[in-house]
This record gives sequence, structure tokens and C-alpha cells, in this order.
Amino acid sequence: MAEKTTIFVVDDDEAVRDSLQALLQAKGFEVRAFESAPKLLAAIGTDTRGCVLTDVRMPEMDGLELQRRLAGHMLPVVVMSGHGDIPMAVQAMRDGAVDFVEKPYSDETILDAVARAAGLVEQRARTVGGKAEAQTRLARLTPREREVLDRLVEGLQNKAIAHALEISPRTVEIHRANVMEKMEARSLSDLVRTALAAGSG
Repeated sequence: MAEKTTIFVVDDDEAVRDSLQALLQAKGFEVRAFESAPKLLAAIGTDTRGCVLTDVRMPEMDGLELQRRLAGHMLPVVVMSGHGDIPMAVQAMRDGAVDFVEKPYSDETILDAVARAAGLVEQRARTVGGKAEAQTRLARLTPREREVLDRLVEGLQNKAIAHALEISPRTVEIHRANVMEKMEARSLSDLVRTALAAGSG
């Protein structure tokens, strides 16, 4: 992989941390291991990229609370649970965890779950990057061009836009051409996709 995905391992069992670190590093991941959820939270920021592999039942803060604290971070979560913790793991899934792995687990099971989470990291990064680029393009528009864009996104034709904005159809055509150029759109569908990615409409 061009840029290694960082896996944040959180488990109060040192032997588990060590074995997971060795397994994941052998597969090319960067690994940072923590013995508790508070220590992980103290070490990361909202812009930290990677994914979290956490035990469910831990002292100080359990995996469910950690997951709630990670809301807003770019960190998909995979939870590990003992047999008695399955209801907690299911709740974690309902709260947005990528997967849960039941202990004892095989190397393949852990690697599959981490691969899914790592794929989500890349997907989210592309989405965020695409949104930022779309917003940059949107910021180029004048207020009137933005009004025309909003109505194009609503599906209005030029004449309807002219009527709504009380301008001539020819003026709408000029604004529309400017919008297409500034938004770097090749077609109306391309324009709508970019506008929606930027949060318009």
C-alpha cells in the first residue's frame, strides 16, 4: 500500500496487544497500541486517520463508550468481544462499528475485519477530499450564479429559472455557462453531482 493505514489497538491485556501488533505489522500496517481507551483518546485528534481495533470490556472505559467518544473522528471501529459480550458487540454494530470479532479469533478473521475498516478509511478520505474540492468550486460563484445553480439542482429549466429570478432566459443562459465553467462540470448531471457533494441543495 502506498501509505500505510494506522491501526490503533486498544486492549488492557498486554499479550493480546503484542500479538495483534506483530500480526498487523507483518501485513504492512502501522500499529499503535494502547492499554486503555482514555490513553487512546489522549493521543489522537479529530483529524487523525486510521481505524480502531478495540476490546469491548475494559476497565476505566469500555469499547462502547470509546466508540461514542470517537464520533466525529475519521476512525472506523472494529470491536473484539468475548462470548459473554456479544450483546455489547451487537450494540456497537448498531452504533456504527464496522465489524465485531468474537474471541478467540483466527488471524484471518482479524485481518478481514481490519481490511474492511481500512477500506472505509480510504473511502472516507476520498469523500472528504471530494467534498472539499466541490466546496472550493462552489465558492467561485457569484450570488446570482449560486441562485441559478440551486434552481438547476432542483431540476428547473432555463425559462422557469428566468421566471423565478425575474431575469431574461438569455441572462440565465449566460449565468449557466459561467456556473458550468467555474464548477468544472462537463454536463448537467456532472454539475448536480458536484453541487450535491459540496452540500448545495
